[in-house]
Amino acid sequence: MTLSRVTQALAPNRLTVLGGFHPGPDDGAPGGTGTILLIGPDEPAFWPHFTRQPEYGDGEDDPLDRWSRRALGGVAATLGAHVVFPFGGPPWHPFIGWALKTAQVWTSPVGLLVHGEAGLFVSFRGALCLSDRIDLPAPAPRPCDTCARQPCRTACPVDALTPGGYDVPACRRFLGTSAGVGCLTAGCAVRRACPVGRGRLPAQSQFHMKAFAT
Repeated sequence: MTLSRVTQALAPNRLTVLGGFHPGPDDGAPGGTGTILLIGPDEPAFWPHFTRQPEYGDGEDDPLDRWSRRALGGVAATLGAHVVFPFGGPPWHPFIGWALKTAQVWTSPVGLLVHGEAGLFVSFRGALCLSDRIDLPAPAPRPCDTCARQPCRTACPVDALTPGGYDVPACRRFLGTSAGVGCLTAGCAVRRACPVGRGRLPAQSQFHMKAFAT
């Protein structure tokens, strides 16, 4: 198994590898795992692809999660891998801890995860657990270390997401006001302020924000 082989298998679903690592005994990986690969949207092609899938328009709950199970389940079967998801628990898999072990994802100045290419819009649809210990990319530089302005620190209109933490109730209240329409329809202002990762389409952000606000 190679990383290239995994990337090719993910491509038809407009998914990509956002990072990987070789787990140790204390990382909560399924038994026999040699490599964990974190899988997320390949922007900006992902959203147009997903909205053409049956789960998107069938009127049932959790369309993106259901599609993720189907799509990544098929990829895992093709590769002979095991797949786990950041939803559907308990038990919950430690995706944040896994992400921080990849050397491709870090904690941003406002506490959200940040990826070298996806920026603050980084998200995971699942993780492929391979029995092989495959070669992985070299560690990437943390983008925040060379971001002089760090606009994420002050981008929240109601100071709900700052270096001091995340005030979830304040965020939800704001989204229910007329002033919050911009965040609700175009995406979180803090995430949008990041100079990295501008590939996500507003329609995708709106989908996630509406789900968060309800």
